[in-house]
Amino acid sequence: MKTYFKNLFSGIWNLLQGMRITMRNAIRKNVTECYPEDRETARQFERFRGELIFDINENNEHKCIACGLCQMNCPNQSLQVVSKMVETEDGKKKKVLEAYNWDLSSCTFCGLCTSSCAPKAIKWTNFFEHAVFDKSKLVKELKGDSKPVEKKAAPAPAPKKSDDSQVQQ
Repeated sequence: MKTYFKNLFSGIWNLLQGMRITMRNAIRKNVTECYPEDRETARQFERFRGELIFDINENNEHKCIACGLCQMNCPNQSLQVVSKMVETEDGKKKKVLEAYNWDLSSCTFCGLCTSSCAPKAIKWTNFFEHAVFDKSKLVKELKGDSKPVEKKAAPAPAPKKSDDSQVQQ
């Protein structure tokens, strides 16, 4: 009989504690953000990694020297640095950046690319809206003059026409 009343009062005590927590949260101010409506006022944390861009100077030029360190340090090869050798006016050969492709679908946003970049040519922005319906649109090409643009996919080959006009049964 003693354990019956002990378990009864213990159950009532636990119920009251749960109700106290529920009532405290019921009268608390809401902290829900209405995302699409308050898009202009929504701010991310300072260290948030949203989108990779080139750090450009006042002449609208990027600092990338096409060394490929960011590509080598990327754990899942989401960066592709395409470079070419050109000859300068004084006869020396120099490596220049031809294309800088970033596959957003395989990027883990680890930041190894920006931390290993010797000239500090790439940096992260707070842009976070990357939702697309087609996965091929997540391959971006970084340009020195603007935000990353989606890389143009090669057109799909036209279906071959067959001369099988007779259907065999």
